Parts: sequence; structure tokens; C-alpha cells
Amino acid sequence: MIDFGLKKTGRFLISRLPLLSRFFRLEEKTLEEIEETLIQTDLGVNLTEILTDRLRKVDRQENARLNEILCEELSRLIQPLAVNNPVHPKPTVILIVGVNGTGKTTTIGKLAAKYKAKDQRVLICAADTFRAAAFEQLHIWAERSGVEFIGNPQGKDPAAIAYDAARAAQARNFDVLLIDTAGRLHTKSNLMEELAKVKRVITKVIPSAPHEVWLVLDATVGQNGILQAREFQKAIGVTGLILTKLDGTAKGGIALAIHHELNIPIRFLGIGEKLTDLVEFEPQEYIRSLLEIE
Repeated sequence: MIDFGLKKTGRFLISRLPLLSRFFRLEEKTLEEIEETLIQTDLGVNLTEILTDRLRKVDRQENARLNEILCEELSRLIQPLAVNNPVHPKPTVILIVGVNGTGKTTTIGKLAAKYKAKDQRVLICAADTFRAAAFEQLHIWAERSGVEFIGNPQGKDPAAIAYDAARAAQARNFDVLLIDTAGRLHTKSNLMEELAKVKRVITKVIPSAPHEVWLVLDATVGQNGILQAREFQKAIGVTGLILTKLDGTAKGGIALAIHHELNIPIRFLGIGEKLTDLVEFEPQEYIRSLLEIE
């Protein structure tokens, strides 16, 4: 089973729901306990209510275990939203966006390493001109990942940097172009408009690009992540989510809440600091890991 970094969430569920490891009958008191506990893991009120309502009606055998029933019902709710991975032309341009402190720079390094491992030529673009250390940090991650890097440390306009990167990726036949952008609050309309400008400029070089706009969310912020995703979606059209810092929270249910409520596929999950600590989101395996089912 894939390590999704859900040990804290799993331990929390087991400590709050001792019936996870015993045979049982679902009574109303048990359902209330399940509901309260799942909400505390940031599964979200909407998804939790739908789930507990289904648990009231489910036809189960005497020897069914609670975690197995939860797994089955959650899977039925989530599986229709399985990730679709479209094939894009070269160079595939991926715009990485998000608020400050979500781990965008680290995530880009990990993504680059993943594509490099598949023998793809990767170019990382540093279009974050607001944070002083952004250029240097991203350059270090590019070196760690063994991929090429482009940027301007002198604070050039981010749209101009993205434009140059798109031209370079096209001219030099790269497979993937990963563009970092400055962290911005989803409530600041002027900063969101700047992001839209970066997107428009890329399209002038490669009409079909950016092919993906991936929003990096910090799992520890819980339900606020859903609000962030909604605002970025309205501003620039998010095509995928990357959820980071799952290893540092007991609120691992947030991935399923986001997956269910926004209809935006989760592409990857960040589960640690190592270069390899970025895993693809597989709903079925994630649910089994959440409920500690082998």
C-alpha cells in the first residue's frame, strides 16, 4: 500500500472509534460518534452527512467491521471523481499556483524529479519575483532534481519571465515546463489578475498552453483550503490540486472533502520533505490508508 502520510489521522480515528477493530451493530449513538469524528478529520460536513445517511440505510452482514463499511461507502461516493490524465502535446506547460507557505517551491522540485525519472526533459521556470529567496531556492531544487532552470533574479516582470520560458521550452524541445508563481492571497483581486496575465502571455507563445493549472494547498489549513480552491478556480481555472503536509496533520479527511465538493481532481499528495515524498492520489488506496485497512 502507498504511504500517504496518514498515520496521525489513522491514530486519531482509532482512538475515537474503538469499534473500528470489533464486530458491531450500527446504532444511532454510534452514527453520531462516527459523524463527529469524521468532521474532526476535516472530511467536511456535507460529505460526512451524506456518508452517515448512507450508513443508516446500508444492508450489512453481522460480521462486517466498521472500517470496512466506511471504506465501501466512502469509495462509492468518491470513485466517480477518479482522476483523468489527459495526454498533452510537447512541451506540456504546467502553471503552479497557491497562497504563501503551501510548499509550492518544494512541490515543483518533486514534480520535476518525477518527470525526470520517466526520461522526460524538464525545464523549471522561476516566475516568483516577489519573494527574495524564491529564485535561489527553486534553482537549488532544479539542481537536486537534475533538470534545467530558467529565471531572472533581478525582479523582472513575472509574465515576461513566463513568456521567455515558454519560448525556450518550445525552441529547445523540452517535454515539460513547470512554472512557479508568487504566492498570493486568494482574496486579493489585483494579484489574481496578475496571475491571469501570466496565463494569457503563455498562450501567446503556445496557443494550447498552459495545459494544466495546479493549485498547491496546505492540508493543515483544513476547510479554508476549499475556499482557496474556489477563488483560484474562478480567477484562472484550476485543473488539478496538489495537497501538501499530509504527514503533519490528523485532518487527512480534507483530501476527500475537496475531491467531493469541488469536482477538481487531486493529482498528487505531499507526504514529507524528501525528493520522493510526492505520491499520486489514488482515491481507493487513500481511503484504505485513512481507515488503516491492509
